[in-house]
Amino acid sequence: MQKIKFWKMSGAGNDFVLLTGDGRKTAELARLAARLCAAKTGIGADGLLYVNKAGRGAVSVRYFNSDGSEAFCGNGSRCAAWWAHRAGLAGRRFLLLTAAGVLPAEITASETVRMDMPDVAGAELGFAGKYPRGIRTVHFLNTGVPHAVVPVSGLETLDVDGLGRSLRHNPAFGRAGTNVDFVSLRGGRAHVRTYERGVEGETQACGTGITASAVALALAGAVKPPVRLRSRSGEDFTVWLKPAGNGARDIRIQGPARLVFKGEIEC
Repeated sequence: MQKIKFWKMSGAGNDFVLLTGDGRKTAELARLAARLCAAKTGIGADGLLYVNKAGRGAVSVRYFNSDGSEAFCGNGSRCAAWWAHRAGLAGRRFLLLTAAGVLPAEITASETVRMDMPDVAGAELGFAGKYPRGIRTVHFLNTGVPHAVVPVSGLETLDVDGLGRSLRHNPAFGRAGTNVDFVSLRGGRAHVRTYERGVEGETQACGTGITASAVALALAGAVKPPVRLRSRSGEDFTVWLKPAGNGARDIRIQGPARLVFKGEIEC
């Protein structure tokens, strides 16, 4: 048994267990992600963040889903940025070293982080496939991880877990599958609900999904940047982007990032 200090973070309800300290290897982090993120027997979270200082003006971020798989996480990276700033590891502007590359981050206000996102190349609007009844349009793109963006009506009553699970494993997206974002435009804002791969369920928010939704809708001509979006938790995001051919560049996402509580656990 070892005692581990942790910080519970939230990016609009997308929640994370954050650890720090040198020396933890991939296998240990994957094991800790599954153990600590378990809702019934652990702390409970969508994923685990491993955050450390990485030289002057830079912070390293590794993210593991609750199933132990490693990936890039937009909301997790923004939460890591807020924690690093609070902990004195960085100032208001610094670089995040992530699985998706080196991404500039900025603390724009208390508990608010704006962060660059990877450029999107090769977004496929109207992506062809055999989908469940009622799904008419699917846009497929990669914002650091793959996302299928699905415009729908009746978003509030949609069976996101059931429909999301079937699309997440749909053969059209290959063996690795995809994250799935259901979107609906209301009052000049895109409302988004996401089924996350690796969490294998709906999360309250998803930064890469919010970004994918903004890019897909902008490329489809449904919105103009900057794009205002609202997550399942009811919290708001803004995404800036410049369309570039069948993709986008200069993408930035801004939204909430909070420390919920901190503690120590034996495991």
